[in-house]
Amino acid sequence: MGFLEVAVGFALLLLVWDCIEVGRNDAVNLVNAAFGARVLTRRVAVILAALAVIAGASMASPVMETARSGIFDPALLTVRAAMAVYVTVYIVDTLLLYGYSAFGMPVSTTASLVFELVGASIAVAASLGIVHWDKVGEVLIAILVSIALSGLAAFMFQRVFRAAIGRRSDDPMQVLLHGPWIAGMLLTWLLWFMVTKGLTGLPAVRFLEGATLDAYGPALSLLGLWGGLTLAIHLVLSFTRAAGARQLFRVTTVIGMLSMAFAFGQNDLANAASPGLAALWLWRHADTGVGVATAIPIPVWALFACGVFMASGMFTKNAQRVTRAAVNTGSQFDHIALYAPNWCRAIARRLVRPADPNAPLAPPPMRDAHGKRIHFDPLRASVIMAVSAGVIAFASSRGLPVSTTYVAFAAVVTTGMADRVMSYGDADLKIGRAIWVVFSWFSAAFMAMAGAALVAFVVVRLGTVGLLVAVAGNLLIRRWIQRRSDRHEKVHHEELALRLRALEAAGTLPDGAREALDD
Repeated sequence: MGFLEVAVGFALLLLVWDCIEVGRNDAVNLVNAAFGARVLTRRVAVILAALAVIAGASMASPVMETARSGIFDPALLTVRAAMAVYVTVYIVDTLLLYGYSAFGMPVSTTASLVFELVGASIAVAASLGIVHWDKVGEVLIAILVSIALSGLAAFMFQRVFRAAIGRRSDDPMQVLLHGPWIAGMLLTWLLWFMVTKGLTGLPAVRFLEGATLDAYGPALSLLGLWGGLTLAIHLVLSFTRAAGARQLFRVTTVIGMLSMAFAFGQNDLANAASPGLAALWLWRHADTGVGVATAIPIPVWALFACGVFMASGMFTKNAQRVTRAAVNTGSQFDHIALYAPNWCRAIARRLVRPADPNAPLAPPPMRDAHGKRIHFDPLRASVIMAVSAGVIAFASSRGLPVSTTYVAFAAVVTTGMADRVMSYGDADLKIGRAIWVVFSWFSAAFMAMAGAALVAFVVVRLGTVGLLVAVAGNLLIRRWIQRRSDRHEKVHHEELALRLRALEAAGTLPDGAREALDD
């Protein structure tokens, strides 16, 4: 058995492994807001999101080609070198994603893959010219712009909607008064970006978009859609009254989650699947040349399978750590279990400006019927999901791979700022965690590029032996990370308990925080 056969076997095994790791870290962000608001149980949310991801993957956009051949030119490499690049990406990516997930840190599959492809391709070609630097720059700009757009839009929507609805998004009178136009705006945003941007490849959508825009123009079309949805929701609430008011923003949260999951399937999952499927197609069609083999269309069934593997990773313990940490960062509870380095918390303390404690915007800390913390209310969860889904769908329609993780995290943090949850209790810890996460995003890019360059160099020089050494190293480091992360998880939960007991002893423990001692 030659190097190519061994490499493609490893590539397919690592493809499954990488999809599971993507589920642990990246895909799990799809359910954070719905779970944090206790709109759905985590299990039900994961199942629904997984089905939407698989549907989105089945209609994968031009993003697929960015990870397969857009970052570097495989036609400039031999079959052996190109195979080394694709398998190296997974060896490094599985370890990087696992390490971040184990510590509850969100990281971007998209950004990691981009830098891994850059590092690996430069190492095997021994030349900077193999990289499409203009495309790399385009992707990085798209990621940065998407973060800024998501954060700004989420902050503005949340502040305006909160001013209208108030602290109780299930109050029947307020929801009957303001719910129709708010929910109508959220659904208009989702429909516009998901249908006319995320599904542009469907003939019916192209016809609908063309006919609508030609007749009325974008602005009038959106106003008409908003007005129609507002009227329809008003009629429904008029009949259902209090029951409908309680469920309105729960429904928009679920719709937003499904839309975001669909957009994720078109964008992030397509990225994760590309290197492994490209390696398989390269092996099967190697006689046609590297350039041709890496341009052959990938069938839907392969993406469907990748979506199934990804969904399995969302049920793991590390996935729960990522969810819990992300939700706690934007929680409306004053005291939470999180980790942030002292230097991040020191910076945060300089940034925090305590708000008037008599004028909070977020709902009061609450628990559900089972005693579980409700970290967001459904209104805020709806904004997080709608904004994130719209930004990702728009990027997918342009063939730009962006990060679901970064977009969703930005929306969580800025909606929390809009609700002033970053101004009370463990404010320095929440903001410090956000700073630590952003810092870790940049460090992940450097680790991905340097790690991929080193592994690719070993694999292309030593062949099968190099592959075995790289995979063995992955497993050893992975085991060390797991031991360290388990200790880390235990320590910061103990630190929270100590802080709360100190407040209790001093008689300053806030209402609603006492139950956290038993969490």
